[in-house]
Amino acid sequence: MLKPDLRGWTLIELMVVVAVVGILAAVALPTYQTHTRRARVADGLGMATGAKLAVTEYFSSNNAFPDSNTAAGLAAPGEFQSAAVSSIEVGARGLITVTYTHLVDEGKTLVLEPDGIEAGRVAWSCKGGTLELTLRPAECR
Repeated sequence: MLKPDLRGWTLIELMVVVAVVGILAAVALPTYQTHTRRARVADGLGMATGAKLAVTEYFSSNNAFPDSNTAAGLAAPGEFQSAAVSSIEVGARGLITVTYTHLVDEGKTLVLEPDGIEAGRVAWSCKGGTLELTLRPAECR
């Protein structure tokens, strides 16, 4: 009587394992890439915190919003850079525009807008800009 050889996997079993791993990778990789791009968008918002503070201080001193980085007491827009952010610029009415690099979406922007003043505090909205909704934090959608 012949005994079955139980030392290895059959070709079919190996093909099934490879197919399952391939399917898992096909689902996981795009999800991971989106996650890292969203993290880089959040990094840009963190970098804009200094600009928000400068705009708020300018408003509390002058009762008006600055219209440029220079008026707000900030460095030139191109001086605010990281791997994911190409510039942060203060514009008319205190709008702060964060422009992203190719690591997020080349040239796309997220605009922070002074939304209102309550008890000397400036509230901010981040719904403007050209960055796609799926990459924005929940409060910016």
